[in-house]
Amino acid sequence: MNRRASVLREMGLAPVWRLRDAPGATVDSPPAESATSAAVAGDLEPVAAVAAAPASEPAVLPARTAVLPTAPPLVAPARVATEDMDWAALEAAIGACRACPLHERRTMAVPGVGDRAADWLFVGEGPGAEEDLRGEPFVGQAGKLLDAMLAAIGLARGRNVYIANAVKCRPPGNRTPEASEMAACQPYLERQIALLQPRIIVALGRPAAQTLLGGEVKINAARGRLFDRAGIPVVVTYHPAYLLRNPQDKAKAWEDLCFARAALAPR
Repeated sequence: MNRRASVLREMGLAPVWRLRDAPGATVDSPPAESATSAAVAGDLEPVAAVAAAPASEPAVLPARTAVLPTAPPLVAPARVATEDMDWAALEAAIGACRACPLHERRTMAVPGVGDRAADWLFVGEGPGAEEDLRGEPFVGQAGKLLDAMLAAIGLARGRNVYIANAVKCRPPGNRTPEASEMAACQPYLERQIALLQPRIIVALGRPAAQTLLGGEVKINAARGRLFDRAGIPVVVTYHPAYLLRNPQDKAKAWEDLCFARAALAPR
């Protein structure tokens, strides 16, 4: 079994079907082990998923692109002036932040990790217990799944990818961050985006999507649509922790990643 097949099996998506006779779609021929009319592994219903194409020829999903009007980002209280911060100053400010009660129980703040010249920015919800101990996002079981998701489209943590969270400190009991907590952290995420200037942002889960898009977001309704955020395309998909609890939706996440790569903004 080759590496790609192993990655797709980790995601619960092997073997993968090929899209055929889709109007306007271009799909590379999948490897022999993927070009089979077998059902997707596990309890998933049969799904037509696009096989990962080389980075120079991204896969294209048919009739899914819908560029929506620009959604303004959530306006956060002016708690921290981050506009002139470089990476070192920004991470120091995050580590010393007392802007909301989440700092009271944290072990470590979790600024983000990855390539600071990355084309791809993945934004999650907030740190969990293991992230709080290590100071790095997505290092638990959800992190392993995220790494598999990245590998499935030819990416890797730290190589052309930066990973951050909407909030930088762990909410107690891994609960969903409150609006005030996300607003307090908003200036940090805004500055990370300004420093990175990514070509595309992938919002992992509803809190991240709402932070980035500045309003109520329903994942099922937002999937397959390309949002514009100050000139940067944003794609919304499920959080890896959700996928661990709901593996039947892994195929949808795989579809979203293919869609994101097809939508990658040109330089």
